[in-house]
Amino acid sequence: MDSDGEHEPGNWQPADSTEIDLDVKYPNRPRNHSPTLPFHDLFLTLFNPLNENKKRPTGPAAARRKVGPHGHGAAVHLSPQERRRDIIQLFISRWRKEVGDDIYPAFRLIVPEKDRDRAMYGLKEKAIGKLLVKVLKIDKNSEDGFSLLNWKVPGQSFASRMAGDFAGRCFEVLSKRPMRTEVGDMTIDEVNEQLDKLSAASKEDEQVPILAHFYRKMNPEELMWLIRIILRQMKVGATERTFFNIWHPDAEALFSISSSLRRVCWELYNPNVRLEGDEAKVTLMQCFQPQLAQFQMQSFERMIQKMRLAEDDPTFWIEEKLDGERMQLHMEADDSIPGGKRFAFWSRKAKEYTYLYGNGFLDENGALTRHLQKAFADGVQSIILDGEMITWDPEHDAIVPFGTLKTAALSEQRNPFSTGQRPLFRIFDILYLNGRPLTRYTLKDRRRALEASVIPVHRRFEIHNYEIGHSAADIEPLLRKVVAEASEGLVLKNPNSPYRLNERHDDWMKVKPEYMTEFGESLDCVVIGGYYGSGRRGGALSSFLCGLRVGDTHAKKGDNPTKCYSFCKVGGGFTAADYANIRHHTDGKWINWDPKKPPIEYIELGGGDAQHERPDVWIKPEDSVVLCVKASSVTPSDQFRIGLTVRFPRFKRLRMDKDWQSALSVQEFMDLKSNIEREVQEKEFKVDDSRKSRQRKTMKKPLTVAGYDKGKKSEYAGPSGKVFDGLNFFIMTESVHQPKKTKAQLEQLVKANGGKIYQTNTAAENTICVADRRTVKVASLQKAAKENVIRPSWILDCLKQNEKDHGLPDMLLPLEP
Repeated sequence: MDSDGEHEPGNWQPADSTEIDLDVKYPNRPRNHSPTLPFHDLFLTLFNPLNENKKRPTGPAAARRKVGPHGHGAAVHLSPQERRRDIIQLFISRWRKEVGDDIYPAFRLIVPEKDRDRAMYGLKEKAIGKLLVKVLKIDKNSEDGFSLLNWKVPGQSFASRMAGDFAGRCFEVLSKRPMRTEVGDMTIDEVNEQLDKLSAASKEDEQVPILAHFYRKMNPEELMWLIRIILRQMKVGATERTFFNIWHPDAEALFSISSSLRRVCWELYNPNVRLEGDEAKVTLMQCFQPQLAQFQMQSFERMIQKMRLAEDDPTFWIEEKLDGERMQLHMEADDSIPGGKRFAFWSRKAKEYTYLYGNGFLDENGALTRHLQKAFADGVQSIILDGEMITWDPEHDAIVPFGTLKTAALSEQRNPFSTGQRPLFRIFDILYLNGRPLTRYTLKDRRRALEASVIPVHRRFEIHNYEIGHSAADIEPLLRKVVAEASEGLVLKNPNSPYRLNERHDDWMKVKPEYMTEFGESLDCVVIGGYYGSGRRGGALSSFLCGLRVGDTHAKKGDNPTKCYSFCKVGGGFTAADYANIRHHTDGKWINWDPKKPPIEYIELGGGDAQHERPDVWIKPEDSVVLCVKASSVTPSDQFRIGLTVRFPRFKRLRMDKDWQSALSVQEFMDLKSNIEREVQEKEFKVDDSRKSRQRKTMKKPLTVAGYDKGKKSEYAGPSGKVFDGLNFFIMTESVHQPKKTKAQLEQLVKANGGKIYQTNTAAENTICVADRRTVKVASLQKAAKENVIRPSWILDCLKQNEKDHGLPDMLLPLEP
């Protein structure tokens, strides 16, 4: 499989060869006594009824019972949940009766996103649209051609109702030129066979004939559902858990330890035969569904309470939450692999990454395994490890934030002796050792087994450290430390707990910085691009690309003064009224993005010619609006032109009092970032109580900064003097010389003595700029040579002199009227 998840050419095997291999692996697999059902039965008897059931009301009213003439309750209405089970149970019962016990062919099409045995097609909406234009032999510039290739854009016809629903848009176009109007006669097996071929096809000229075959054999509704299966976007109102639980009581448990739809269907075909012993345990070289950490409570004390620690040992473990990708490593002895050991890697979502990290010690394409020849103790023949794959920067000896892992791994593949960024596997658990599953052992016991089995390889393969906590008071100092180092947060673990596959349990609790009131900074960004939504947001702009003004500091010679650099993509937090307001102020000003002629005069994206995060439409900054965006933290990213972005950005409000000229600039953002990094070290952490937040309409955050127009609220109990009466101040940095004062403390002193505080030098006339360090902002003011920058010691000297002069008459005579 290549880096984009597409199946490499030549990997597909003929059905007969595959069947022989499967017979050897699954000698007791069920056999169907009859051909599989027609494909159209899937949507006529399952998908469509489930979709209709989604629209029904829920609650007591949905399950009312009428009293019959004889006084007996007759169930005239099932609840949506009961009706959903009935629909699925009916289909499964019919399959067993008319086809047999092997339901795997149907499940591959019912829950395609869980089918790990079929390679990814490497086809998204745009690619399928291009293929359909060729299959249908229509002009790509015609109304229907444009409709398929620009499926998110609302149209003027019936297609406008399908905007954002690609499969629905395809249905509309196909309905105008169907090869057949009645349902086709393709069976589920035949559809699977063609889909296997499609997943193996890597070139357009191989894919077009397969889609053309489907087009000849199916009507438009069948093709619509086929496209949803290819995209793995079913949305029928029932999850895989519902299907699994109705198929077999142990189906979900087996999927948790194997991530294999085939095993669920072939090993659990008889609902009366239950899993026993080792059958329900993790298996070597089978991807399992890992344990996840529970979301945190309203206080540290409550979290510890929920962990239910042992009375005789009420300690807990505190680990740093790593900013990478959850990964499981499997290793077994295998003489057919050079080096004698076979490796496999899977992500949390069961995507295999062996091609990237290596299948053996001597794998030249392995970014990790070639460095692990001395990483295991003598006697370790097989092992399963759970951990986090992160990016490590050897130059700074530090973790590189999320978003750079794959690039680092590919670089390491090409040059194993590179001194650049590289993948580092941090191990925090062991689940299997030398043929024995360890999930039922306590975390404490598993840790001992881990430390006895693994020999760390410096900055490539390491055991994750932990601290022992005894009370809630032990959490805050560690949280402060990891946040100061720009970490993800913490994970609290019960050391006496077993490993719970595919569960989010209170034994593990996560404490992330974005949940903390400390991180509430708001940024005023100008909208420079828009993205059309899908589903319920289809046909309208649902998310926006925000940028920062380039400004004089970062502008190149000859640049348009209105130019912006891409900074973040915002899609959460909007109400219908917000969308309407933005639409009202920008209507008629949007321009379709042309990748061949990007508007570099106004906008620069990340990635240069690659045009990362390219919007569907763009707008000139002077025609746009300014959004106040709330975010959790700043993180490096090559997806945006600035090289930085914010994590989990959410729309807060529309700033109609601002235009692009008063929105945040690149330089102002850099200054703001530096200020927050300093101030955060001095402040007390408080867990954000979401329930209290809902009770109050607004909750003031201590670090809310929008450009430089809003500063941190300083405590103020009224003036205690008038020495600064009538003066305006812009405090730019803290005092670094004795007596040291934070920026907030200096602001409080000024306000307490009659002065006014602003967060920019242009907010008021004759503003006194105060700084003790030469930040970029300070340097730019000095370079402009328009204003003097005074040290904070001047403020303190003024206050000292004021104390000495206390009680003396004013030296200045008032003017006569």
